[in-house]
Amino acid sequence: MPYDPTFAGDEASIDDVARHAAAGDRAALDVLLRRIRPQVLHRCLRLLPCLQDAEEACQDTLLQVATQIHTFGGRSKFTTWLYVVVANCARQTYRSLKRRSMEQPGHPPQIDIADPRTTSVIVGSRLDFMEALEELSAERPELVTPLLLRDVCQLDYEEIAHHLGIPNGTLKSRIHAARQRVRASLHST
Repeated sequence: MPYDPTFAGDEASIDDVARHAAAGDRAALDVLLRRIRPQVLHRCLRLLPCLQDAEEACQDTLLQVATQIHTFGGRSKFTTWLYVVVANCARQTYRSLKRRSMEQPGHPPQIDIADPRTTSVIVGSRLDFMEALEELSAERPELVTPLLLRDVCQLDYEEIAHHLGIPNGTLKSRIHAARQRVRASLHST
């Protein structure tokens, strides 16, 4: 049965809309993208310090959702699947911005010259955190997603463990190890 876009109000669960979209229903996908955009932008702003950068990551996320929704199997909540996409797109946007900054001749990357007198604590912290995630990703990539889902997206342990298909104890161990490495990286800057 095709998705009824008139049933797109709050009473339709986001998981139901996502399942219809994953099954190929274009009307459901349109509803889904409209409904998740504010939440996606909010999550991107938690990771990236500049509104323009967050909006770029938000657009990338929405494009990924539109093109990859068929991979959502409904094994976990849609928002868990979505937050993995958000985190990956925000990290990719950060990498792209960093690379572009380094490619500009005669201009050192902004992240290396953040001046505490002109940079807010939050912005500086986000940039430091993104750098720490890059280091963690290079050393122990399996630790990044659990850390982001728990500490940035604030999902509960059971939901994350279920989504990643790992035991709760393994998840907690990975999050602990990730926090230690990120903390050490943040203290070294």
